[in-house]
Amino acid sequence: MPEKKYEITVAARTTFIRDQSDPENGRYVFAYTITITNTGNVPAQLVSRHWIITDANNQVQEVRGMGVVGEQPYLHPEESFEYTSGTAIATPVGTMRGSYQMVAEDGVQFDAPIPQFTLSMPRVLH
Repeated sequence: MPEKKYEITVAARTTFIRDQSDPENGRYVFAYTITITNTGNVPAQLVSRHWIITDANNQVQEVRGMGVVGEQPYLHPEESFEYTSGTAIATPVGTMRGSYQMVAEDGVQFDAPIPQFTLSMPRVLH
């Protein structure tokens, strides 16, 4: 087995934010909590992000920016960084996926894929 020098694991949890949403006007707000873990064996810093957010009408928003929540966390092997952010889409269901651009301590740049996860308003039971 080759060593996994440059490996980042990303996990997501989502929550529908009812009090910030306005379904009548096509605004559904979600919070997402991301846990980024350095599962490789080289320290690495998150420098930027690229999100692809898709709603149920296939409207796509692409978001690029430096760091996450104003930070560029530096992660040693087995270290994690967790943050919460949010997004608004026009439909009750959508998806998010993307990547974090990382720079390892040895100068190697690599992308950490963010697996697709679902944004979904809970179904209201009557």
